[in-house]
Amino acid sequence: MGDERPHAVVIGSGFGGLAAAVRLGARGYRVTVLEKLDAPGGRAYVFREGGYVFDAGPTIITAPFLLTELWELAGRRMEDDVRLEEISPFYGIRFDDGSVFHCSRDAEAMRAEVAKFSPDDVAGYERFLKKSQQIFEIGFEKLGHVPFHKLSDMARIAPDLLRFSGHRSVHALVSRYIKNEKVRIALSFHPLLIGGNPFSASSIYCLISYLERQWGVHFVMGGTGELVTGLAGLIEGQGGEVRCNAEVEEILVEDGRATGVRLANGETIASDIVVSNAETGHTYKRLLSKAKRKRWSDSKVDGARYSMSLFVWYFGTRRRYDDVDHHTIVLGPRYKGLLDDIFKHKTLAEDFSLYLHRPTATDPSLAPEGCDAFYVLSPVPNLDSGTDWETMAEPYRQAVEKRLQDTLLPGLKDAVEVSRVMTPLDFEGRLNSTRGAAFGLEPVLTQSAWFRAHNRSEDVKNLYLVGAGTHPGAGVPGVLSSARVLDSVVPDARTHA
Repeated sequence: MGDERPHAVVIGSGFGGLAAAVRLGARGYRVTVLEKLDAPGGRAYVFREGGYVFDAGPTIITAPFLLTELWELAGRRMEDDVRLEEISPFYGIRFDDGSVFHCSRDAEAMRAEVAKFSPDDVAGYERFLKKSQQIFEIGFEKLGHVPFHKLSDMARIAPDLLRFSGHRSVHALVSRYIKNEKVRIALSFHPLLIGGNPFSASSIYCLISYLERQWGVHFVMGGTGELVTGLAGLIEGQGGEVRCNAEVEEILVEDGRATGVRLANGETIASDIVVSNAETGHTYKRLLSKAKRKRWSDSKVDGARYSMSLFVWYFGTRRRYDDVDHHTIVLGPRYKGLLDDIFKHKTLAEDFSLYLHRPTATDPSLAPEGCDAFYVLSPVPNLDSGTDWETMAEPYRQAVEKRLQDTLLPGLKDAVEVSRVMTPLDFEGRLNSTRGAAFGLEPVLTQSAWFRAHNRSEDVKNLYLVGAGTHPGAGVPGVLSSARVLDSVVPDARTHA
């Protein structure tokens, strides 16, 4: 006899799709995950070359309980498959004048860092952290896994949004407590980690400060790809399947209901429900191009605000840089002006700020002995900028290389032995991201909660969405939480009609 459990198809094997598959498997579904690329992971894909291991995307793990919960649902223990190492400090923020603000979980060390830049701001920092905790308790603990499918759901949280100044930006709220601009930057840059502009992202994202303080910042030994491998193993252990080289071209719809998918090779796969971990715009405009849609029409998709993109350079050096931390943010000469160029003007500036990841600071096994693995990313405008990345990629890489050589990595140009880049064109072509946006819809108040693409499709029955473009948003905790929402909106397999 075949497997008679109701069938769920999951499109995409990013963290949202993998987490959704585990949760559906635990609730009685037979799950098939379909991945376009040759290996699972989506943005968490892994590149390997010359003995170096490069995580393509997320490197920071916060709120690890969201992961341990998945292993528990599958009847396993995460520590048997994956080892997390807490990082301290989380990261250093290097300003253009060479001064560095180190962010950590240590309360006394953080007070000392604030005092190093501005003794008068220590009391304000303490007040801000209390505000961050209050926002966290509402925005993350109470609402992060709750569906927003009715306008009344939004009305219900309106008083909290007003109380926590949700209409203000992250930078504006931090500025109410902090006077020193460098300290303001250190406490308000977090929206950039999820595709947002600190000067326009809702202050609800101030919860990230407390989120890091509550559970710390962790790195997966062996690289983030080890988490992907572990989650794929959970799915297979539940009797599910992860199929790679299986690009979905269309979500099949009959009488307004999703009934399965058609692959690029023409194969059709029937299912009782479909869960899309593909980028929201791609899901509605491409995969549902033939379906009737009221809420997410082509004009709605085209008119939405999309996050910035990223230029990422992965490189390995034939020497080690032992004085460089695991995570370093290298700020350029401009801050707000650069963000305006990226988010508002959509122009590629000559200056840039960088996020440098050196995983071999924590796990030397990710590079050959005596060597270092790195990636450096630069926030850049999405493809609305019109930048010709085919032409600009190498000059831009060289400019980034020079900046790193002049600041943190002396002799870098001669030390590089492995190199590859990823541009907004890769986000568009490889990851099917609308306009090459690296994080889907931009996290502004008018595209949050009820205003964001719903986890249960408004247009097609039996279709559900997870990932960065749905509630609650981008980042590993966000996409894992989007899968938690499915527990509230997807019928249990035993009662599925």
